[in-house]
Amino acid sequence: MSYNDRRSFKAERVRKKRRRIFYWIVLPTIVLLLSTASYGAFLYNKAQSVISDSYKPLDRDSKRDKKVDPNIDNISILFIGVDDSDTRKFAEGSRTDALMLATFNEKEKSVKLVSIPRDSYVHIPEKDVYTKINHAHSYGGVKLTIETVEEFMNVPVDYYVKLNFNAFIDVVDALNGIKVDVPYAFSEQDSEDNADAISLQAGYQKLDGEEALALARTRKLDNDIERGKRQQEIFKAIFKKAASASSITSYSNVIEAVGDNMTTNLTFSEMKSFTDYALALDNLNIETLNIAGKDAMIKGIYYYEPDEDSVEEIRSVLRNHLAIESYNNITDDTLTKASESDESISEDTN
Repeated sequence: MSYNDRRSFKAERVRKKRRRIFYWIVLPTIVLLLSTASYGAFLYNKAQSVISDSYKPLDRDSKRDKKVDPNIDNISILFIGVDDSDTRKFAEGSRTDALMLATFNEKEKSVKLVSIPRDSYVHIPEKDVYTKINHAHSYGGVKLTIETVEEFMNVPVDYYVKLNFNAFIDVVDALNGIKVDVPYAFSEQDSEDNADAISLQAGYQKLDGEEALALARTRKLDNDIERGKRQQEIFKAIFKKAASASSITSYSNVIEAVGDNMTTNLTFSEMKSFTDYALALDNLNIETLNIAGKDAMIKGIYYYEPDEDSVEEIRSVLRNHLAIESYNNITDDTLTKASESDESISEDTN
């Protein structure tokens, strides 16, 4: 790597803030609320109305032989995190800030979670180009994002849940904040990209939505591994707060917060099927999977280049978890990187 490439790489790493928040925390929160809301007609009906408003099916061919039923089948959900705030005004042309593929094994009541780095160098079907996976949403919205992940991970994607930063912030605020341990003092930008707008001191304390988001996404003083641990603690704090009796009066606001900032092809009835996973929380086996790879500069642009052996190993784990004996979604030609066909679009400032 040349001196100029090293400088470009360093500048890129400093400039980019990969906002890989645990967007999947919202669905378990909904599940918990629904199981509790079954005791109150008002909350139940409100949840049904909000989820119905968030329902947005996709016109696409399923990779399954037949339609799956979350009540009895192993299924997969792609969680798509997008910063489509008023500040950015990207709407459907926005890129994904976080992609997390989850597989659910109904019999074992277990979950496999794989976080896909937003800068992963992959093939984008339909466009037939190699570029960052977060560009798929800009090219073709949720549909193309799903098709790209299906090809990359070589497993079917049954459902999607698309969320923005407001969902994370509003859920925490609707619960009147959460208590977590802040490992060190730091300053971080807020959800509207105002530099150093959030300042926190070290110690166990109550955080509002913006502060919790800042803690979840900062990595100025450590690394992605430690950030992942913080996100797990934030998830547990949200779940614990939502489960507490003191939060019952907040459920209406939480449901509204989620509904205003989410679209999904899960129906209300299908979403209720995840109650069994919430009830099995004490024994629920959630395994996180990480894609190994390396930093790469291609044509002067930073990419994360996934390690093919690591990707294939994760593919196998996910297929086994879904009890899919074989799934031939991709070909050897697709796996061959064709850098000469790479097409890049202008970089954002995330």
